[in-house]
Amino acid sequence: MTSGPILRHLVLFALPLMLGNVFQMLYNTVDSIIVGNFVSKQALAAVGSTTPIVNMMVFFFNGFSVGAGVVIGRSFGARDMKKLHTAVQTTMAATFVISLLFTLLGVAAVRPLLRLMNTPADVFEDAVLYLRIYIGGISGLLVYNMGSGVLRAVGDSTRPLYFLILTSLLNIVLDLFFVLAVGMGVAGVAVATILSQFISAALVLLLLTRTRDIYRMQWGELRIDFPTLRRIFSVGMPAALQSILTAFSNVFVQGYINFFGSDVMAGWGSYNKLDQFILLPMQSMAMAATTFVSQNSGAGDEKRSHQGTVTAILLTTSVMGLIAAALFVWAPGAVRLFSPDADVIRYGVMFIRTNVFFLLFNCVNHVLAGSLRGRGDARGPMIIMLTSFVAIRQCYLYLVTHFVANTPRLVGFGYPVGWFSCCVLLSLYAWLKNRRRMTPPTAEAEALSEAETELTSEGA
Repeated sequence: MTSGPILRHLVLFALPLMLGNVFQMLYNTVDSIIVGNFVSKQALAAVGSTTPIVNMMVFFFNGFSVGAGVVIGRSFGARDMKKLHTAVQTTMAATFVISLLFTLLGVAAVRPLLRLMNTPADVFEDAVLYLRIYIGGISGLLVYNMGSGVLRAVGDSTRPLYFLILTSLLNIVLDLFFVLAVGMGVAGVAVATILSQFISAALVLLLLTRTRDIYRMQWGELRIDFPTLRRIFSVGMPAALQSILTAFSNVFVQGYINFFGSDVMAGWGSYNKLDQFILLPMQSMAMAATTFVSQNSGAGDEKRSHQGTVTAILLTTSVMGLIAAALFVWAPGAVRLFSPDADVIRYGVMFIRTNVFFLLFNCVNHVLAGSLRGRGDARGPMIIMLTSFVAIRQCYLYLVTHFVANTPRLVGFGYPVGWFSCCVLLSLYAWLKNRRRMTPPTAEAEALSEAETELTSEGA
């Protein structure tokens, strides 16, 4: 990515990544569609209400993956093969350890978290069953995500896509088999999902171990190099912490939604599934921007890094504007995919049409944050996003439900409030950072630098 047309690099990198994310999203979305149409709206509400809990674990790993991708991408851009090899071995070794810890802690925390969300009694046991099976096998998803993240960091986003397409289609077949043929209901879709995810993990591990390139994973050399792990965490942990706290904040948003009962929960769950799909172009472009900026920063080309960021923002907002308009028009049909129930459709359409155009603000958020992380600045975006998506959003929800009106529409509007706040703050922060980076040194600063150089020479 350090030479050639910028737009072409971004599009060719982001497209397979976006398609991969689409197929990965199909795992949980197909679960919702099948239980909503063939089990009950309570089952749909149960599966939908588990999303914030699953996201807390997945988002942590995504943040870890961002850190690993930046470290690997910079080593790749600088052609430092030794550091690249160490980063890959450390990344995968840490992945196996953290996956085990997440599985054990996640299964134990299922009931307390569902109670924290005020999950209704008619939904609670189905949600517990689905979550325990899903989290019990979540290591397959986490290992796949990290392995494909290693491949993306060196510019390969196509082969992981092929694996994901295969296992996503397999998940659909298994979902239908376990629900319609075996009659397992909510448990069936969970089992189908984790089986498919384990197969995708096995395929990406096979690719990493069989390749002859320098990023090859060698089982005998898997070990954690702690200086490398610290560099990964210094970039990835702020992103991971921000994602976890945002997802945890959404647990409370789900609690506000659960107050209104299973019809609103099912409508909100349907909206969230669609929302996650339409977020994919901006998320994919943000990851492309992170890799683009990390490689060009590693090569010392800050001007090209800046041009890539601007190009990514313009492209993402244009695409998202068209998607938002289409979803606004066809909202009823989109929600009907998840449930034929009239009340579920009514609430789902309301949430979509209230929020969808505000996603344009989120395009700027994702790309700017990805660009800043690519330069190694993860703390600034983390603080701004936590302020917007957690503090401001929770303050809004408390104030509006206690002093204005406690309605589903106003609760759902908590998402756009966070997006808009983040867009304003992050744009200002990025502008100030870029201005400082592009401002030439003053005469006084140059004189001071020369004096320091002379003193250093005399001391030597």
